[in-house]
Amino acid sequence: MASFDTIEGIPPALLDTLSTLSFTTMSEIQEKAINPILEGSDILAQSKTGSGKTLAFGLPCVMNTNTNNYKPQTIIITPTRELADQIAVELRRVAAYKPNLKMLTLYGGVPLRAQADSLAKGAHILIGTPGRIQDHLAKETLTLESIKTLVLDEADRMLDMGFYDEIVKIGSNMPRGKQTLLFSATFPENIEKLAKALLNQPLTIKVDTVIEENKINELVYETEDKLRALSALIQSYKPESLLIFCNTKVQVISLTDTLSGRGHSVIDIHGDLDQRDRNESLIAFSNGSKRIMVATDVASRGLDIKDIELVINYDLPFEAEVYTHRIGRTGRADATGTAISLFTPKDSEKCAYVLDKAKKATLKDLRVDAKFKMVSEYDTLCLNGGKKTKLRAGDIIGTFCKEIGIENSMIGKINITDTKSYIALHHTVADKVFKALKKVKIKKKKYVAWIL
Repeated sequence: MASFDTIEGIPPALLDTLSTLSFTTMSEIQEKAINPILEGSDILAQSKTGSGKTLAFGLPCVMNTNTNNYKPQTIIITPTRELADQIAVELRRVAAYKPNLKMLTLYGGVPLRAQADSLAKGAHILIGTPGRIQDHLAKETLTLESIKTLVLDEADRMLDMGFYDEIVKIGSNMPRGKQTLLFSATFPENIEKLAKALLNQPLTIKVDTVIEENKINELVYETEDKLRALSALIQSYKPESLLIFCNTKVQVISLTDTLSGRGHSVIDIHGDLDQRDRNESLIAFSNGSKRIMVATDVASRGLDIKDIELVINYDLPFEAEVYTHRIGRTGRADATGTAISLFTPKDSEKCAYVLDKAKKATLKDLRVDAKFKMVSEYDTLCLNGGKKTKLRAGDIIGTFCKEIGIENSMIGKINITDTKSYIALHHTVADKVFKALKKVKIKKKKYVAWIL
């Protein structure tokens, strides 16, 4: 694969930033898309999640931004709040070389007025969901006449959610000469229709369109008792991390409660949670303080959590494409993974698309360790301060080690948002740190702490 220094006109400062972030060589989608995007081409790209597409469209958008003009120049539309946040995090890291570049996320679950106030102060790159962008257009708190580039990420998912008319309408509020970049994991008919409506003589790129057979081991188990089967699978496979999919939020909540009652470190995520709770669920799962996540399909797209060892479809998805996206949460980048689907005899017809791809296995062949539980060694400590209070990971680690006296090895992953910080701590020291922070200051400031 080519290195990033082959990108036309890439600034040395950006190459240094990419090197610091351990981005050395381009993925296939990046190699094929970045230079044509910089040359101004419209792009119609088919690429699965985890292929590096965020950087493929994000890097040119950052490079092309004129920070002297505070009107929106790029708008990135995504199906979910989680994906919008993840794109924003990645692009902010890349844009660190470019002072004063401002990005805003626009999605529901956050007061419209607060977003409107931020928009009034100006921004260069907007990242949001179709519904909330429409809300701002309707209230005239957002105008798009200065947009140079429109990005549609996970376009097939947005169309599955019924956003075709909204996307076309949003596009109609932008200049005719804008550049449009459409990224989709699949190319159903309605994607072709959307492409014809919005793109101008696009370059079509197709990479990573098929899940590599040797990367994800797909299995199916038939059972009359899915809960019993799930327990056997957990106690046989003993994964470090497990993502379980259910079709409804009611089933997600029920299964989470059951697994928690059996002693597992488990958390749930579904559409009824507010944005803070959804973010905190993701943080707790990604930092290892919760080893099992039970989710609806809100987690089947756009969640870039590394090292998910096992995915289980507790409920079979209704569509083959959803199945593809669910199991794509494992085996990401250079990793391998296992995807297991459970079905009852009455589901046989419904799961034909799975049986065509996956190997049928039997529960009686499992070697079950009845004592095994997925218990985490970590707890998540929260602080009521983040980027806006200039709190950095180094400040936290320094205080915990030097002032409170814990070993660096007891500190796990640290996530810092605008207003909060989340620190994974070994459970043997979490209470000590929590109590100490009632007296100990970080950078001469006292922070309120709590255990998630």
